[in-house]
Order: sequence, then structure tokens, then C-alpha cells
Amino acid sequence: MALTDNDTQLVDPGQHDPQVVLVESENLTKLHNGLHAYHERVRERESLRVAHKGHEAMHLEMFLILIFSLIAGQFILIEWRKRHYRSYRFVTFIGMWLIPIVLSIRSQFWRFVFCWLLFSCVTLLVVRKALEKPLHGATPRMVYKWFYIIHLLSCGLGIFGYAVIIAAFCGFNLVFGVLPQVWLDFGFLLIFYGSYFGVLGRDLAEMCADKMASNIGYYVPDGIPSRSLEENMCAVCGNRLLVLNNDDAVLEKTFRLPCNHVFHEFCIRGWCIVGKKETCPYCKEKVDLRGIVTNPYPFESFFFLFRS
Repeated sequence: MALTDNDTQLVDPGQHDPQVVLVESENLTKLHNGLHAYHERVRERESLRVAHKGHEAMHLEMFLILIFSLIAGQFILIEWRKRHYRSYRFVTFIGMWLIPIVLSIRSQFWRFVFCWLLFSCVTLLVVRKALEKPLHGATPRMVYKWFYIIHLLSCGLGIFGYAVIIAAFCGFNLVFGVLPQVWLDFGFLLIFYGSYFGVLGRDLAEMCADKMASNIGYYVPDGIPSRSLEENMCAVCGNRLLVLNNDDAVLEKTFRLPCNHVFHEFCIRGWCIVGKKETCPYCKEKVDLRGIVTNPYPFESFFFLFRS
């Protein structure tokens, strides 16, 4: 029996197609879920508005208390650092070292946990060497090498992360078919890792520099050193100076401070740059960092880092 034109118009080709029915059912389900979520958000917003109705004065008081606490906290921290620098440095270091790992374990950020454990294990071994008594003559150089590597890696991560963010803003991610949010997240992640481990390493380097110099005996934070500095002796590492005239230097140059005390160039760079010291390791006279900071670690010093 042949179908007429009117019968053909009434027939829906997808009326009994299971795939079409399934797709329509999924679309209706998604629409229903979306509407349900929207109504839930509206109800939550309305319940919050009703719960906080008439609390405007209390909210203003809470805001003012927050602002006052932030300002007062800054003044307290500044005074604490000024009057009791060692306790301030120790407490802030412990907080910066332990709080992020606790939060990361709770939030299951295993990538950060792995990086933190790797950094902490190697650094604790270096710190253990720095605390040994008697201090081995090669230990200060080894400690400064490690923290200098941390300094290089931190700067590299920060610069590369910043470059990735700038590239995302310029639209270079479209060339690779990647969403800008992915590049931005990656860039900020690199900046965070570089900043966190860089600051942590810098504080540890400062504490190790104090401890090593005190153990050698040519430096004490307060008072008179227990040893007198002999001629041709470096007060940072306790080893002898091979040359006094840099024209004859083969492996390493020396550096003379304005107070006429002479040190290995690498040692005094580690003392001033990595250890954040601005005084002579022996007489505590103020050091003019301009001759050191202009080129803190020249290119040839990078190869010297890995000399035995």
C-alpha cells in the first residue's frame, strides 16, 4: 500500500529511533539538573540574606576590627624583628616551613609534598654538616654551593613562570591550542615554587652562615672572637689563602674588604649574598657590597661550584 503525501508529512523519521530518544532524554536531564542547581543557589542566597538581615552594624565592626588587626600586626612584627631578631627569624621560619606541608597533606597536593620532602631531606643533610663540631674545612664551601644552586633554581623558576604568564596574556597559547587558564595556572605555580623554596633556602643559608662562622671561631654574633685571624687565613672557611695577588690566581681569586681583611672570593660572596651578611666576618665592619653585588656570581664561578 503506497503512502500519500499527507501521510508522509505526518511520519517522524526519528520518532522511534532509540538514539534520538536517548539524546533527548539526556538533554532534558541536564536541563532539569541545571534548573535545580540554579534554584538551590537562589534559595541559599535568600536564606543568607534573611539570616544576616539587620546585621549591617556588626559587619562594619568586624571589618574595622580586621583592618585594625592587620595594621597592628604589622607594627608588632616590625618591632619584634627589631628587638628580638633571632626569635623572629626562627618562629617565622618554622611557620613557613611546616604550615604549607600540613595544608598540602590535608588538601592532597601530592606534587608539593614530594618537592617539599625532596628539598627538606637534602637541605637537612647540608644543615647537619654545617652544625658539625669540629667543622671540616670544605663544609662552608659545600653549604654555599648548595644554597647557591637553590638560588639559581628559584630565580629560574620565577623568571620562566613570569614569561609563561606574559605569553598567555599575549595570546601565544592559541598557537598551541591551549586555553589561557592552563598557561596562567602553570605560570603562577612556577612563581610560587620559586618564591617559596627561594625564601626558605635564603633563611636557612643565613642561619647556617652564622653557625659555621661561630664554629670556626673567627666570628661571633656578639662579643670578641675566640680566635685571632692569622695572616693568609680566610675567616669564613678557615682555610689558607693560596694567593694574595689576583694576578697570580689560577683556581680562585681573593677579595679584600675596606677593613683590609682578605678572603676567598667565593667565600665572601657566599657570606654576603647567600648568607645575607653586610659586615666583615671577623671585625664586623660594614661591608661595601657594591663591589660584590654588581656581579654576585660571575659565569666562571658556576664551573667553580662543582670543583672538588
